[in-house]
Amino acid sequence: MSVLVYAESTDGKFKKSVFEVVSYAKAIADAVGTSVTAISIGNVAAADLASLGNYGASTVLHVASEQLKQFVNQAYASVIAAAAQHSGADLVVISNSFSGKGLAPRVAAKLEAGLADGAVELPQINGGAMTVKKTAFSGKAFAITELTSAKKVVALNPNAFEVRETGGSAQVEAFSPDIPATDLTTVIQDIVRSTDQVSLPDAEIVVSAGRGLKGPENWGMIEELAAVLGAATACSKPVSDAGWRPHSEHVGQTGIAVSPNLYIAIGISGAIQHLAGVSASKTIVVINKDPEAPFFKAADYGIVGDAFEVVPKLIAAIKAYKGN
Repeated sequence: MSVLVYAESTDGKFKKSVFEVVSYAKAIADAVGTSVTAISIGNVAAADLASLGNYGASTVLHVASEQLKQFVNQAYASVIAAAAQHSGADLVVISNSFSGKGLAPRVAAKLEAGLADGAVELPQINGGAMTVKKTAFSGKAFAITELTSAKKVVALNPNAFEVRETGGSAQVEAFSPDIPATDLTTVIQDIVRSTDQVSLPDAEIVVSAGRGLKGPENWGMIEELAAVLGAATACSKPVSDAGWRPHSEHVGQTGIAVSPNLYIAIGISGAIQHLAGVSASKTIVVINKDPEAPFFKAADYGIVGDAFEVVPKLIAAIKAYKGN
């Protein structure tokens, strides 16, 4: 079994989730005695491509087509499938990021491969079969999926596997697969990103708030807490529905599912729809003045108190600890 990993880039740079997925692929490759090939699409510097060797990739196939300057789901899936065939890969590993959620099933269909998305730990390998533990029911449970097909695709949840540095540098090779014209019938011309904020799906710390903040005018302390922690900001569905915060910050079953190392929920009761989107968080801290709030049952740590009193004290304590 050989392993191919898709190294997703944003504005020509790799995020932490890429190093996680390459480390994950390397751990699998070591277990079966093979190597890791990475495929990168877009304008990424040669030094950054070679740096994937520090996480376990021996070779990086680089596609720098002008047609693929911006992300095109179907075309990218075709390139990844072509790279798998080119490298003879039996396993393709993709980050279960926003883009990965669309790519993984497309790649699996093109390769006629079995798919396990939302993987949370290394698979068990027994001959030609692979058993994968993954999230299920919007993150409320785990499922054990067995892949028995000759080719397999696994999508790894962000923050589910630690980054492992192995040292070394990867060999970079230009790769120019044929791109079907039908894959380019819809092309994204431009993507406008918020460059001054931490992306929710990639965040290691998330500070989230709900209707307990009473109004959008009180969000300043949430943004300040996020700033001192280097965190992303999020909110509950009622808050985004009321227009207090943008829908891009809505976390929950019908919003964005997150899996940070730390999730801080402030003034959120903890409805099951919200819990479904945050249950994969490694540590959950809840601040709520209602001791009966359902969120406390899911919390690792809880503070019963008024957010308008607790949060400013928390900010002051963190600043004092950091020497600010």
